[in-house]
Amino acid sequence: MSYDPFARGAFPVGVRTVHARDAARDRIFPCEIWYPAQAQMRDARPLQGNAPLILYSHPSASQRSAATFLCTHLASHGYVVAAMDHSELVAAELRRRDGESAEDRARRIEALVASRVPDIRFLVDHLLCGAAIALGIGVDAGRIGIVGHSFGGWTALSAGRADGRIRAIVALAPGGASRPRPGILPLKLAFDARRRIPTLYLVAEDDTSLPLAGMHEIFQRTPAPRRMVILRRADHCHFMDDVERLHEAYRAVPPTGELEWLREMKPIGELCSEEEAHMFVRGLTVCHFDAVLREEGAAVGMLRGDLSADLARRGVHAATHEA
Repeated sequence: MSYDPFARGAFPVGVRTVHARDAARDRIFPCEIWYPAQAQMRDARPLQGNAPLILYSHPSASQRSAATFLCTHLASHGYVVAAMDHSELVAAELRRRDGESAEDRARRIEALVASRVPDIRFLVDHLLCGAAIALGIGVDAGRIGIVGHSFGGWTALSAGRADGRIRAIVALAPGGASRPRPGILPLKLAFDARRRIPTLYLVAEDDTSLPLAGMHEIFQRTPAPRRMVILRRADHCHFMDDVERLHEAYRAVPPTGELEWLREMKPIGELCSEEEAHMFVRGLTVCHFDAVLREEGAAVGMLRGDLSADLARRGVHAATHEA
């Protein structure tokens, strides 16, 4: 059969919810795990054998199930996928308070940002130190990747550089540009040229929150090997479930004060469809992880070929950008 990372994979997908306790920080993290299973249902019996592990990191103001379309697709292609509610959702001290001063807000945001990479490292430790085995889910500790969107994209890039167990990164419209828009988290990215992780950027041409110029800036600072693919007529919510509802809800926020730039958002009817966006994200994410973690020759060939033409044949309009 020809290689097709865009089509649903051959495996039924099981999903389980677990709660992981981080004793060092006294936090309990709700986690979702998708995995190849013997049947397509919640809590289904896992298939035997070890599978590569993919971590998913959600955006700010979101949660672990922000992109079930992607996590389920990865599991259908034979990956174990784990996503957690990050610390800002489970630690009371990181939640916004009424009457919060500017100084208190700055300290809270600093602590919130600082929690993200330790969250990911804890999740990997938790799964590799017996939790996955206890669930009957086999994980290959030598083949770990991470994918994240927005703040989660920044998390993926930062955790990949901080944790040597992570071997492949997919960053979906990541934060971390040097000049974020007012109201956007002020995230910083530091790259170590000695730590070279194959990184795929999937970004949106009409991203209002994290504009394309910032994506180019981050990409140029990323050590090779790296690749970026730009989805035409897409905005920031095109990387999540329920694109139309989320985009229009975001667009309905009053564009006042530091959010004046929200006036630039286009109506969803002027942008690409959810179907096109999800196919773009699903297929290229699987292809990248297949190429790096599985060393799949067909995946390597697809990424090195004319991706724009290949995507166009599938009804996806995108442009590639390589170092």
